Amino acid sequence: MFSPTRALVALGLGCVAAAALASQAPQKPPLAPSTPRNITFVPGITVGHFTLAERPTGCTVILATNGAVGGVDVRGGAPGTVETDLLAADNTVERVNAITLSGGSAFGLAVSDGVRRFLFEKKIGYRTAAAPVPIVPGAILYDLGIGNRPDIWPGADCGYKAAGLAKAGAIDEGSVGAGAGATVGKLMGGGRAMKGGIGSFAFVTADGLIVGAIVAVNAVGSVIDPRTGQPVAGVRAADGKGLENPFDLVRRGVLPPEPARSGEATTIGVIATNARLTKAQALKVAEMGHDGFARSIVPAHTPSDGDTLFTLATGERTADANVGQIGALAAEAVSEAILRAVRLAQGLPGYPAVRDIR
Repeated sequence: MFSPTRALVALGLGCVAAAALASQAPQKPPLAPSTPRNITFVPGITVGHFTLAERPTGCTVILATNGAVGGVDVRGGAPGTVETDLLAADNTVERVNAITLSGGSAFGLAVSDGVRRFLFEKKIGYRTAAAPVPIVPGAILYDLGIGNRPDIWPGADCGYKAAGLAKAGAIDEGSVGAGAGATVGKLMGGGRAMKGGIGSFAFVTADGLIVGAIVAVNAVGSVIDPRTGQPVAGVRAADGKGLENPFDLVRRGVLPPEPARSGEATTIGVIATNARLTKAQALKVAEMGHDGFARSIVPAHTPSDGDTLFTLATGERTADANVGQIGALAAEAVSEAILRAVRLAQGLPGYPAVRDIR
């Protein structure tokens, strides 16, 4: 006769036995969570900073030691860039040797010249009949008003030094390199802004895909934690207690007509992956990476920001690339890098850091 009780007991014993066997079987690594790293966890990518002592400004160099397929997407209304046209999918040169991120406004574009000289001395670059020509695109942010010495900015010598300091492994973040003079939260003018900086983050999946980002954050908008929707750094309250919610400022229409004068802000960064991508795919990853700006900066891509993201694809991982997955991870890495940039920054006179107001 069938007994429900005996059947349940038998089922329970069977489950115990199955569990015992499962515990003895080889365990597969979990697919999640991914392991966080900085951008240099991508093999062949190194980072070097140079920070000037005379005033808070500097540059950051991202080297692709074996070259990488490059892409770029510019979204802000006031960009400052060099050698971005060659990254278009229909143009000849495919591989990039380095990317520069610099303070100093347009003057900082000279940083790329120093990196080219550094690479030329090592015979690295696009092969021509006469000599290798290093391919070094770059972007700048505006920080000339920080430190009361607008006659000081990063130049070619700074780029050369930063390239020489480039390394993998642990890298400095916060108020260094291109993040040294960065500020955020200029919606109500500079008098209520806070210190920005530079940050990096990366994901590695269980099957070996690596996607990382490094971002110098100098935004008109405030930095928001997308998990909570609350401001982390940005426009300080008029009474000096806490932070304004940028969503509320925009909704109430209390912003001045010209919160930051045209071109006096900008968030710039680099995405790197070990995937094999074409130039068109690298562009798509940069485009998707801008979602990270929109998640963590409110508002992003304003007329006064020159928001720019580059992609470097080293191609070490030969498996077919899932561009949608890479772009989604890139956006998350960019968002996390932005949060790290402001949380690790150190305050300046008139520009407190997150650590100063918490």
